Amino acid sequence: MTLQDLGQAKRVEVDKETTTLIGGMGKIKQIQSRIQQIRQQIETASNGYDKEKSQERLAKLAGGVAVIKVGAATETGMKEKKSRIEDALRAAHAAVEEGIGPGGGVALLRARTAIRLLKGDNSEQDAGIQIVLRALEEPLRQIVTNAGGDPSIVLANVLKNTGNFGYNAASEEYGDLLEMGVLDPTKVTRCALQNAASIAGLILSANIMIAGLSEEAQAV
Repeated sequence: MTLQDLGQAKRVEVDKETTTLIGGMGKIKQIQSRIQQIRQQIETASNGYDKEKSQERLAKLAGGVAVIKVGAATETGMKEKKSRIEDALRAAHAAVEEGIGPGGGVALLRARTAIRLLKGDNSEQDAGIQIVLRALEEPLRQIVTNAGGDPSIVLANVLKNTGNFGYNAASEEYGDLLEMGVLDPTKVTRCALQNAASIAGLILSANIMIAGLSEEAQAV
């Protein structure tokens, strides 16, 4: 191997898990050929892991690497900022995978339309359907409560309308949440609902739940 076999980059960052090349100076034709090859691999990937890794490789080769520098007056503030940025990055990845929908709990409210069409085989199943319908209201109720509003009034106003219409708790305004920039990745909303249903089913089958004492209870 000689120097002619090696490439160049403006900066290389290496840690115990990853190596990142920033400002690479590879040959454009070879890079484009490799990008096309990876795109074909993504289309034929047999499992989610291979597809995800190929998408990451494609993003890096296509120039999708960004450097976000986080700074703050204190270490605590810096960690909080870093955590928020990481959450935003994960949300962006989820949005790329499955798209977006209205935030503020509205997507779950609109999903109630499909559940209302269900009819249980017995009274217990009917009760379960009603529980789910009520549970889907809770995210919006909690958001409004945290913002100091009346959840019942806001819920009634949102249910009077359809589609992306909802309540922006930050500005205390009603309107099209997508136009306002209030949105959630569909994958996040879906996973939250599926996980909640899974936990509820586990509690029902186990007939018991163990939880830690709150700080107030421990102080008594």
